[in-house]
Amino acid sequence: MHDYWLRQTADKPLFPDLLWSRPENRAFAGKLAIIGGNAQGFASPASAYGQALKAGIGTVRVLLPDSLAKTLGRSFDAGEFAPSTPSGSFAQKALAEWLDLAMWADGVLLDGDMGRNSETAIVIEKFLAKFQGAVTLCNDSVDYVTTSPLASSVLSRPSTLLVTEFSQLQKLFIGAHSPRPVTSDMDLVRLMEVLHHASLQHQAAIMTRFNGRTLVAVEGQVSDTPVNGKSHGDDWTTTAASHAAVWWLQNPSKPFQAITTSLI
Repeated sequence: MHDYWLRQTADKPLFPDLLWSRPENRAFAGKLAIIGGNAQGFASPASAYGQALKAGIGTVRVLLPDSLAKTLGRSFDAGEFAPSTPSGSFAQKALAEWLDLAMWADGVLLDGDMGRNSETAIVIEKFLAKFQGAVTLCNDSVDYVTTSPLASSVLSRPSTLLVTEFSQLQKLFIGAHSPRPVTSDMDLVRLMEVLHHASLQHQAAIMTRFNGRTLVAVEGQVSDTPVNGKSHGDDWTTTAASHAAVWWLQNPSKPFQAITTSLI
């Protein structure tokens, strides 16, 4: 096995010190902003909110398009609202609210249920260009950044974590014109090699799932963790991204260690 490939199990965490050094007081456990939803649904950001609390976040706020305001009323106390398009997704005018919330937070999670909308695509692109802080993307927020040339710029963006399905990772590397593509016929060893080189070439961290294992690549290092109950099921990306975002903002100088440990 290559020296950049590190294997972790639930009973043998790679970085046990992080498990014992977590903030005990929520006042010191960080602030997370979650952005997502559209008029047809907000299940993904609502799930991310619950998972962030389970992960030990100090404070979490959720920004939704205002097309959901009447539907939710006061039933979701954590929800805040930004301008939406006629179809119910985030409008370009929402960018100011995105940036304001991001400046408050220690980390931002762009979660799912964004819908398919050209204005929302522009908001995401402008937000990632203007905001310099830590951002985690998962679910259909990743779909918005898989095309060229945005794929290359997102992969090269510092303080970025992309939590992807394997098929999304394939599209992302195609969009970035990666010299080492991700293919459906590759084995684990080959995928590890591709992730190793990609994370040396680009600044963004990558998390993906392959054959019952969750892989994390940051700055040339790649960790390999068997899927466990915490991140099992169809909603694994929301769960994994929420926990990773929390652990990362609590350990901002140790992204590889924090993101890897979040999977335990």
